[in-house]
Amino acid sequence: MYYKVAGASQFLAITGSGIDDVKLAKKAFIWPFQQCTVFDITPVNYDFEVQAMSAEKLEFKLPAVFTIGPREDDSDSLLRYAKLIAPKDRNSVHVREIVKGIIEGETRVLAASMTMEEVFKGTKQFKQEVFGKVQLELNQFGLVIYNANIKQLVDVPGHEYFSYLGQKTQMEAANQAKVDVAEARMKGEVGAKLREGQTLQNAAKIDAETKVVKVQREGQGQKEEMRVKTEVKVFENQREAEVAEANADLAKKKAGWAKEAKVAEVESAKAVALRDAELQREVEKMNAATRMEKLRAEFVSKANVEYESKVQEANWELYQKQKEAEAILNLKIKEAEAKKATAEAEFYARKLAADGDLYAKQKEAEGQEALGKAQGEYLKSISTALGGDNRAVKDFLMIDRGVYQEMGRINAEAVRGLQPKLNIWNTTNESGGGAGGGDASSSAVREVAGIYRALPPLFQTIYDQTGMTPPPYMGMLPQTQTAVTPPQILGSLALPCTNVVPNNNS
Repeated sequence: MYYKVAGASQFLAITGSGIDDVKLAKKAFIWPFQQCTVFDITPVNYDFEVQAMSAEKLEFKLPAVFTIGPREDDSDSLLRYAKLIAPKDRNSVHVREIVKGIIEGETRVLAASMTMEEVFKGTKQFKQEVFGKVQLELNQFGLVIYNANIKQLVDVPGHEYFSYLGQKTQMEAANQAKVDVAEARMKGEVGAKLREGQTLQNAAKIDAETKVVKVQREGQGQKEEMRVKTEVKVFENQREAEVAEANADLAKKKAGWAKEAKVAEVESAKAVALRDAELQREVEKMNAATRMEKLRAEFVSKANVEYESKVQEANWELYQKQKEAEAILNLKIKEAEAKKATAEAEFYARKLAADGDLYAKQKEAEGQEALGKAQGEYLKSISTALGGDNRAVKDFLMIDRGVYQEMGRINAEAVRGLQPKLNIWNTTNESGGGAGGGDASSSAVREVAGIYRALPPLFQTIYDQTGMTPPPYMGMLPQTQTAVTPPQILGSLALPCTNVVPNNNS
């Protein structure tokens, strides 16, 4: 163990046993299994020459000097500096590259958003913006910029913008000097002529102004006289108004004083009457109180006697009722204990029955689970044997469980007892001529004949299904079902019909 003291511009960074992170101090005891590092917080100058490009894509060099050091008034910043920068030499290439990278990056980004003219003319604003952006990046290292100095902008070889700008300024100055000489010569010659004309103009102007001033003075004198008379008249009117206002105020005050005197007289008379009434009321109160005390003494003595007798009677009745209540309470307690014992016995029986039911259901569930697993293994073995064809597995299960047989039985039961009735109609002419036979019949007549051939089967089917018959003007259906001859519909269009009734086994 030893005692360590840091210098005025130094801090101790202690790590090791008993310290979670890093401990900063100016002086401390260094215990075994601890390590102490002394680091300096003196600011350091970093001299850079940043090469950047403006918004017009013109390259230039920006010489700058930054004075950077740790922020010693902020413990968090000082801790970050002790962790990240202090282990390295502040003048090392590593630290210089970190600072240079931050400054170059922010300077280039800012320069790319400004024109060359804005950078050149707004050097102060440019410096402040670079200072602010670089400081934001240095905060994560616990560093602060104490001073920043941006030197004169320098041309990059091959991009002589500032040189050309200086030559332009020189040429502009030479040309401006020539223009100034010519302009001075012109002003000298023109000035002589201008002075002569101005002399004559000024003489005429002075004469005219003298006459104007004379007329103005006369008018001002008359105006001043009228103003004085007006002010005198206004002052007189104001004084008269003030006198009238003072008289009115005096009259108001006299009336108020008279009113206050009368009110005071009335209030005095009323106050005397009010005091007299209050005294009379006090006398009556005292008399009433005396009579009340006398009556109260009489009634209190009688009430005390009655109270004592009533109390004795009430105590006796209370004692009797307490004994009766205690007897009833004991009886109720015994009944409650008996009911409690009965309820406990019933509860135990029900609990045993519920436990038995639970055990049975658990075993049933386990059986169902085992059955499901066995069926799953059975289906898996069938699927494997059939090559993974799900349709084949379904057909096998339906055949194995008699689904197809049951479907056939249900369908047979559905059609059992039905007696279908078939009607066979022959719509051709038995003699071979047909309704529109012969080549002489036109196509229109054949189409109409075809329509009329379809009517008898249609009417017969409607009658068989619904019992409805066609109107009399269209024809009549036969009354027998053994051998049916269709009605004569529209003369020669009657068609033969044979009614066939199959047996029940067909």
